[in-house]
Amino acid sequence: MAKKIVISLLVLALAPWVVVAALVHSGLSARVKPAGWESWIAVRIRSLAMPRNEKTQNNPFAANETLLKEAREHFADHCASCHANDGSGHTPLGMGLSPQAPDMRLLATQSKRDGELYSIIHNGIRFSGMPAWGGEGKDDDSWKLVLFIRHLPQLTADEVQDMEKYNPKSESERAEEQEEEDFLNGKSDGNSNQQHHQH
Repeated sequence: MAKKIVISLLVLALAPWVVVAALVHSGLSARVKPAGWESWIAVRIRSLAMPRNEKTQNNPFAANETLLKEAREHFADHCASCHANDGSGHTPLGMGLSPQAPDMRLLATQSKRDGELYSIIHNGIRFSGMPAWGGEGKDDDSWKLVLFIRHLPQLTADEVQDMEKYNPKSESERAEEQEEEDFLNGKSDGNSNQQHHQH
């Protein structure tokens, strides 16, 4: 126990100097990928800052088809902008963050306890792009998202495709979809005066 306390204090004492050295070396650009040691220190500090009683919480929900569908739709609407529908983090927003959104299908995420994942979702991570979700107190949606995160390595192509209809859309994307639907239903000739800007 004493060894753990000494190591924790040493990490906390060195962390500000490491941050200063990193900033002097690379500036504040989010384009610079954090060095391995930066990531290692950040993960350790985050772990030390998370109260043990939060880490050891057990998920009050058990995975079933209904809950996974609900969590999948919630993830598509709230999380996929950064994390992608498949949890890979391969989105313009997720890859533009510093640090980048993690690939949650991998061991670094999957090896975390349910309580750790819940705490990260519910409380967010300061100095990163991860916001705090849910209100104060118990947050069932975040616990259900933990179930979905556990399911990510087994996610099927059909599930990923189904999630697309729950992804947030811009006004122009919604208008374009409406035009296509009107055309397919015979309500329009397919010509529109409105031009859509696409990326």
